[in-house]
Amino acid sequence: MVAMQINLHQVTADYQAGPIRSPEILKSISTTVKSGSFTAVAGKTGSGKSSLLKLMNGLLVPVKGRVSIGEIMITSENAKQSVKEARQKVGMVFQFPESQLFAETVEKDIMFGPMNFGVPEAEAKQIALEVIKRVGLDASLLSKSPFSLSGGQKRYVAMAGILAMSPDILILDEPGAGLDPKGKKEVMDLLHAWHKERGLTTLLVTHDMDDVALYADEVIVMDGGRIVFQDNPERLFADMAAIHQWGLDLPQARKLQIRIEQEANVTLSQICLTLAQLADALIEAGLA
Repeated sequence: MVAMQINLHQVTADYQAGPIRSPEILKSISTTVKSGSFTAVAGKTGSGKSSLLKLMNGLLVPVKGRVSIGEIMITSENAKQSVKEARQKVGMVFQFPESQLFAETVEKDIMFGPMNFGVPEAEAKQIALEVIKRVGLDASLLSKSPFSLSGGQKRYVAMAGILAMSPDILILDEPGAGLDPKGKKEVMDLLHAWHKERGLTTLLVTHDMDDVALYADEVIVMDGGRIVFQDNPERLFADMAAIHQWGLDLPQARKLQIRIEQEANVTLSQICLTLAQLADALIEAGLA
């Protein structure tokens, strides 16, 4: 599998949901998401985060500009054909992916995506068996109704259905929403491991800055329908004025670092985004 670069060139998009229309929910955005990167998308509610992701799998089409998914270019003129092509490359895990379940058995639910894109039934059955195991569920669940499962099992089945399509690009819209901290970490660890194994290009919308600190190698910050920052997490969390301006939180380790620096009147040698980094910096400074 070859990961894919995503390019947006001067993209403006409107949001339409029935009679409700929001013009220019995204405003002349240009950016590149590097092939193989794990990019977090942050910003306060209404900043355009989810709309940015929807552009990348054709749920939202540019009014102006163009979106390139690898070699596939989506514009307002060619949207119908290009969106269909792009969806074969892009897997999207929504906030509550279990709401996407619909088939009479878990196996049929997982097989639906691959078969919809032309994979033969026997091969789709084999894929379903592989991915159900990959998400940590027992193969005996394949014959059960997805609606008979626990909430956690439903979420893993829904993710298995996305992974079964072998996407080149994985788009995650708050995939840990509604889970307890342990369950959320398990989901995020699984998705991050899949990203690494398959060499995917992954985008994650999240309000949780610990997700950004733990998993992302790049972060995009949205504000008012525009991209106001794109760089590594260390640089973002070093700029306290910008964090405040854009209404963002800090990772727990960074909050603790700032408190320790203020109380001990020291400046540690690095921006600490994880507790392990903070422990190392404290040892280096002779404070632990």
